[in-house]
Amino acid sequence: MRDGRVGEPGYGAASDPGGPDWGQGSFHDGAIPGPRSGGSGYFDGSGGASDPGGASGSGGFDGPGGSGDSPTPSGAAAGAAGHGGGHRRGGRRKTRSRKRKVFRWVAIVVAVAVLGTAGAAYGYYEYLAGKIRKGERSSGKTNVAKSKANSAGQTPMNIMILGSDSRSDPEDAKLGGAADAAGARADVIMIAHLSADRSNMSVVSIPRDTRVDIPECTDPKTHKVYAKTNDIINASLSRGGAGCTLATVQNLTGVYIDHWLTIDFAGVVKMADVVGGVDVCVKENVDDHATAAQPGGSHLHLTAGTHTVKGQQALQWLRTRHAFGSDAGRSKAQHMYMSSLIRKLRGQNLFTDPAKLNKIATTAMSAFSVSSEIGTPKKLYDLGMQLKTIPPDRITMLTMPRIEDPQDPNAHYLPAPSASTVWSLLRNDVAMDANGKAKTGTSSATPTPSATTGPAAQAPASIPVTVVNGTAGSADGVATPGRAGALAKALGTAGFTQAAASQDTGPRESTVLNYPSSGGAQSKSDALSVAKALKIPSNDVKASSDVQTITLTVGSDWKSGTDYSATLPKAGSVPDDADVINGADTTGCMDILPVYQF
Repeated sequence: MRDGRVGEPGYGAASDPGGPDWGQGSFHDGAIPGPRSGGSGYFDGSGGASDPGGASGSGGFDGPGGSGDSPTPSGAAAGAAGHGGGHRRGGRRKTRSRKRKVFRWVAIVVAVAVLGTAGAAYGYYEYLAGKIRKGERSSGKTNVAKSKANSAGQTPMNIMILGSDSRSDPEDAKLGGAADAAGARADVIMIAHLSADRSNMSVVSIPRDTRVDIPECTDPKTHKVYAKTNDIINASLSRGGAGCTLATVQNLTGVYIDHWLTIDFAGVVKMADVVGGVDVCVKENVDDHATAAQPGGSHLHLTAGTHTVKGQQALQWLRTRHAFGSDAGRSKAQHMYMSSLIRKLRGQNLFTDPAKLNKIATTAMSAFSVSSEIGTPKKLYDLGMQLKTIPPDRITMLTMPRIEDPQDPNAHYLPAPSASTVWSLLRNDVAMDANGKAKTGTSSATPTPSATTGPAAQAPASIPVTVVNGTAGSADGVATPGRAGALAKALGTAGFTQAAASQDTGPRESTVLNYPSSGGAQSKSDALSVAKALKIPSNDVKASSDVQTITLTVGSDWKSGTDYSATLPKAGSVPDDADVINGADTTGCMDILPVYQF
């Protein structure tokens, strides 16, 4: 469903007339960029051109109340109103009549011009909207809840970015090689996290060769149901589309993904061309060719040093794995590319140059597939503008810490224990860089009390609490013995004498405190009192229809101690094995394996 129609709600005047981008060709609260015709080039849905500085009565639409109900020439209307329909005698009458005719024709011309501009603008919006490919946000089983707002009412945003290696399109098949490959796989899987206050951004790559649990997924097009399985994460894309990969990533990380964006081979080429190329660097000469040990290859061929890559060469850079040593090496190269791209966009001032920005937006809308809830030009524009205020030194790019997969140690990964720290940073909206200004008061990583208007919590001794040991993290993990019992005892000491350890296990990465949905506000208040006793943030207290009593599931992020707040990471505390790149770093160059040097 589109945001609105011309002249209907949703295409009202822009929220900030006179603001820095007003009248320059950007989307603003339904204002539509269109062909310019002597004016601002906007139609604001009110029946006239949105020109706040325009003179009243100059031939625009000024029907009753000035609302634009009819194209009556304002000068003629004023004359009729001022003289009651009477006539003056002599030569002045003829002059006045001529003036009225002039005003009338000017008004008609302006009215036609405005309507023509509006029609073209609406047609342009429809054209852009028609280029957007959309799909379901989630098509797999997942219980991860949406992030809650902070004390200032701000909410973090997590976007999953996928690079598809689908060869279903002839253009993709030509660019992608491996013609025998069937279906679609997720060559690139990234989580872009925008902090609640939009002061910083983190981008975390999950190597495509990581073995994970893929949940039951339903293909939204064919309605085919795929049973849950344990497989390499890039296979999730062919088991229900991007929505299945989203559910898989949510279950792996405990991080709620708000939206997804998918780009294929042809889309990468289009985007690289429209921005004029991106600077990348290699330490040695590189030729990523097929070898006896590694068939295929991206065919990237560059001499040592910095190069501006675009088109197919940009695609080769992003796909190179063997020359960079591994799938993790490819992720690092992709981060260098993205950092360089962001710096270029900011350096060219594209975020404040509507003409260039609209060109990029038009290309992007045909290059990307997106989750349906952001599938309009305006929403995608608004999403892009969320990034413009984040400086490069507050952008952190990293790769999920990983270990060798025992099933195939030479090709596949498992998440390393330190990956739980990365997921905790994302879930708790803690900056992965330390470049921000020191905050006064309570840190974002410190639990804050939740202001509620509901009933007061019952006495602790009257609140049953079930504690589940989920410290294994996943089905393949190892739980910390006695963990549920230890926390049940701690709760008993705090007065919750009905707290009891469960014999069931519910492996999960992140700790969560659920209360029965059927219990309503009273259950929530009771659960918050339990959370306060263990210093669990109110954001981790969630309603659930799957529990009968307040249930604490202790994740792999809390394997010791009784103070959950002590486990929360501090700003910049990214694990050493995460291949961190700061967005402002211009000195990085990729190492090349000797066999791929020339």
